[in-house]
Amino acid sequence: MTWVERMRQWWFTRPACCNGIVHLNPYGRDAVTLAVDLANEPPATAAELERRCVAAGLVLGGPMTEAEFGATREYLDRWIAVADAPTAAERAERLNALLAAATAHPRLTDHDGTWHLHFRDDDRPPAAIVAAILSAGTALHLVGRGMGRLGRCAEDGCGRIYADTSRGGRQRYCSPACANRDAVRRHRARTAVAS
Repeated sequence: MTWVERMRQWWFTRPACCNGIVHLNPYGRDAVTLAVDLANEPPATAAELERRCVAAGLVLGGPMTEAEFGATREYLDRWIAVADAPTAAERAERLNALLAAATAHPRLTDHDGTWHLHFRDDDRPPAAIVAAILSAGTALHLVGRGMGRLGRCAEDGCGRIYADTSRGGRQRYCSPACANRDAVRRHRARTAVAS
């Protein structure tokens, strides 16, 4: 099932609120997860980028050419700057610039037989579609979960980007493996001092 289909299924089957207090938008989660994946493991070719986008459920509307691939790689560099922003205000400023360049006013469409929102103009090239979806999804993730829920792994020497989708919002590592390595390192440092 593509992320678009999951979004539609969620929208029409969701409870009024997941816990009576808040509901989270999965549109942001899937798009920001793809952005993190592409930033951490940059695609080497246009074909690889197209394959990974399609596997994530994006409908690109055409083949990913070398020019589109180059434009998407440049976009990802600017997206990484959003993840690296030192403050919420600077993160918002950088993401607003991406949104202004990539998205259009939200609009309802039923081009595939189901009503849903598009955050881009119709008939855009693949790089513009990727930029619009990742920008809008990142914005939805940050405003829905918190402006601090995007960052770099705290494990020394890792530096991978993560999108915090945890309940508590306290993720500091890109993976459980990095969290465990850092915990072992801290434990060894404490026991060495105590010896």
